[in-house]
Amino acid sequence: MPDQASDIHSPPALDIRVGPVGWHGETLWDQLALHLPAGEWTCLLGASGIGKTTLLRMIAGLDTDADVVVACSDGRPLAGRVAWMAQHDLLMPWLSVLGNALLGERLRGGRTREREPAARALLARVGLGERAAARPASLSGGERQRAALVRTLMEERPVILMDEPFSALDAITRLAIQDLAAGLLRGRTVLLVTHDPREALRLGHRIHVLAGRPARLEPALVPPGRPPRALDDTALVALEGEIVRRLAAAS
Repeated sequence: MPDQASDIHSPPALDIRVGPVGWHGETLWDQLALHLPAGEWTCLLGASGIGKTTLLRMIAGLDTDADVVVACSDGRPLAGRVAWMAQHDLLMPWLSVLGNALLGERLRGGRTREREPAARALLARVGLGERAAARPASLSGGERQRAALVRTLMEERPVILMDEPFSALDAITRLAIQDLAAGLLRGRTVLLVTHDPREALRLGHRIHVLAGRPARLEPALVPPGRPPRALDDTALVALEGEIVRRLAAAS
């Protein structure tokens, strides 16, 4: 069986099929089918409450009662090959930045000392090399998100699920973290949930809008060029208008 390191360099494509989902007596969707191409970023937009986070949880296997089938292109199960980066950094306040980066290894009872050099190297790469001993309370919002990104990367998973991980950042810091994430996660199979059409256009190879009640997936938009794209690209301006039109029509 391939090890995790080889998985990172040959991530699977995912075909996801989800059965009917209800919430407080209301149908979120009847059925959904979503394809995530291997080694690319797929972005998902939609109104609050439409079920984007619910869908991520189902894909990750966190909802054990869900009617969901996730087929990987290599024929292997997804379990154990997916990492989650949440909207909030969720750093443990009593641990250092380095301790947070190694949290997954620690919880699994792994050999954190052997993994420490890799964690320090990643922290240096995101500009936190001198902050490894700091506690989260002393970090800025951007530093906290960079630490959370390193923790996600330390899981060494080929599939990454991201739930609005940059939404709490100011505009300049957000651009910088987007660039970091695009570089450090290049070649992984990524599903990013976001409310921001520009963020999706900067980072996504394919962009879907989840819309309606019950919700449906609109056909994918495919921006030109390679992520992360420049915000002033005129082609992206036109596509942003199309995304906003779809979101407005759905509401």
